[in-house]
Amino acid sequence: MALRSRASLQPLREETMGEAITRASEVIRRLMREARFGALATLEETGAPYASLVAVAPDETGAPGLLISRLARHTQNLARDSRASLLLAASGADPLDSPRASLLGRVVPAAEGSDIRARYLARHPNAAQYADFTDFGFFTLELAEAHLVEGFGRIVTLPAKGLLTDWTGADEVRESVEGVVSHMNEDHADAIALYATRLLGEPEREGVAWRMIGLDPDGCELAGGDVVRRLDFPQRVTGRGAVRQVLVQLVTQAREKMP
Repeated sequence: MALRSRASLQPLREETMGEAITRASEVIRRLMREARFGALATLEETGAPYASLVAVAPDETGAPGLLISRLARHTQNLARDSRASLLLAASGADPLDSPRASLLGRVVPAAEGSDIRARYLARHPNAAQYADFTDFGFFTLELAEAHLVEGFGRIVTLPAKGLLTDWTGADEVRESVEGVVSHMNEDHADAIALYATRLLGEPEREGVAWRMIGLDPDGCELAGGDVVRRLDFPQRVTGRGAVRQVLVQLVTQAREKMP
């Protein structure tokens, strides 16, 4: 759960309702896109709750994806009743004062044609050792709602709408994701490092190479060691040219922040 706490978040009571919902949505979306691990709660045959630690990665919409064994207790629970919740939390000195979100929905086998395998293995490369075992499979949490807690008295529940990435009109981006990510990692590692250190405020750590692991119309994910960060684009992009333009725009901004 290597996520960054947002010290600048303001209590919801100081905001208008519209501002609170917009900001809460942004926090939840970031948690969903930066999380590497979470606590999955399923239902036992008796109706008792059962929680387990799982590795997660967002699919192209931002919905949490899982790679789990059908022999595991939680998977057997899901086979009987697909209802589940997934707790994602930001790291911080005081976990109870850091953002965390319980995502409620149903865990189902990943849809045919989903890119969750590529996105999951980019975030958890060691999982390639067992991803093709016959008892393992990729699953997705079909999100119904998210319950966000940011600390005492800062609580809000939001429906799934507005938390997932809208790909409408962005087929060109969908078709170019693999190529853009590969190109950036192979030819523009310096730009990716600048995104992480200058735009997202990550410290420069010796031996840590930042890479791009995902991209969508609203932004991209960067990974450095065991840390994943989400970089939102300043505007939504729907074409290949727009993707290139926004990536150049961001690296220009990053260079302007260099000492």
